[in-house]
Amino acid sequence: MVEEEKKPVYVVPGGPEIKLVLGGFIQANLEDGDVSAFEGRFGLNALKDRFRLRRARINLSGEFAENFDFKIEGDFEQSDASITALKSITTTTDNTTGDIESIKTTTVSNSTRTEFSGTDIFINWHQFPEAQIKVGQWKAPFGLEQITPDTKLFMIERSLPTVALTPERQVGVQLWGKPFANVWPDQKDLVTYYAGIFNGNGRNVNTNDNNNFMYVGRLELLPWHGKLLGQESSLKLGGDVLNSRDDTGTNIAPSGNLKVNADGSLSSFSLPGAAERTGWSLDAWLNIGPFDLIGEYLSEDVNGRTVSGVAPGFADFDPSGWYVQGSYFLIPKKLQAAVRWEELDPDQVASGDGIRSITGGLNYYIHGDAIKLMVNYIHTWSDFREAHPEFGDDQFDEVIGRVQVMF
Repeated sequence: MVEEEKKPVYVVPGGPEIKLVLGGFIQANLEDGDVSAFEGRFGLNALKDRFRLRRARINLSGEFAENFDFKIEGDFEQSDASITALKSITTTTDNTTGDIESIKTTTVSNSTRTEFSGTDIFINWHQFPEAQIKVGQWKAPFGLEQITPDTKLFMIERSLPTVALTPERQVGVQLWGKPFANVWPDQKDLVTYYAGIFNGNGRNVNTNDNNNFMYVGRLELLPWHGKLLGQESSLKLGGDVLNSRDDTGTNIAPSGNLKVNADGSLSSFSLPGAAERTGWSLDAWLNIGPFDLIGEYLSEDVNGRTVSGVAPGFADFDPSGWYVQGSYFLIPKKLQAAVRWEELDPDQVASGDGIRSITGGLNYYIHGDAIKLMVNYIHTWSDFREAHPEFGDDQFDEVIGRVQVMF
């Protein structure tokens, strides 16, 4: 008996792409101790020890001969918070008049729901490297640590100032480029600029909260790149600006926590009234061979607006924060030690509501960033809890471990 030969399976692009790449990554965490206390999650907002599927993403990117490139990426996200969804609507009508007498709704809540949602979904026209046009959804160009890829971070999680004071992913359009790409090729990275207009109310939302947009700009400079102490070295500087007019209910910290609760913990901040936000930040990154020193300062003014005679319902506040981070390869390209100090001042409690943390970490690169093991120890102080001991502990400790695999 002759066994029939199996025919090969072919996967071909559906369009005329000249390049098509399928990839993704998985990040799995072990979190023990005062979980996410450095993000303000303690007291009534505390989380339990856990294993966590932090990110599990798959992406497809491609390029066309007509000078277009694209990316579509999604995440099998697991939520930390309860999700309440509308399950059914029941209406009762008066048989005589036909008027609706009552409406009853049924909701269902599940704190362990897993969903697949879009992260980066965009088209980019790159014919002129000095002036490229990007349309879709991606991280608004604000904050060095925020726009650094998740797989390239030296710490397991981003700092609290970054997640609390940056806009994260938004839907919009952006003009960006490198002005010296053609006129001065040897210094093409000397200046990079970004200027974007976004809806301003988060990712995977097609509706805007009002007729105003969020305006975001970033300027990056690479004033020096060369040899220092016999090592490849560089200095990178950056600055960002942001302005957005938001309506009631807009989450102004989509990737983190900013609202100060009664016990000093932090939670997501959905505006109780209309507001205008103006933010700015400065950052610097010095690299000397195996050594990296990174610092960033972020600030935001949140001012209430009276709309149609309705007062904002909250006092103006000006949150700010900063971090400084150093790292060094103890074994070249294999074992890296890192330390970070960070502070956030939410500016919502007169007696003080700052949160400070120090993080120490080790990273082991089995195969570069493609296969990486990370461990962090984080100690956190709460100024509010220190001033109000009746609420409990004012210092917290957490250990986080991570396995990262890219494919």
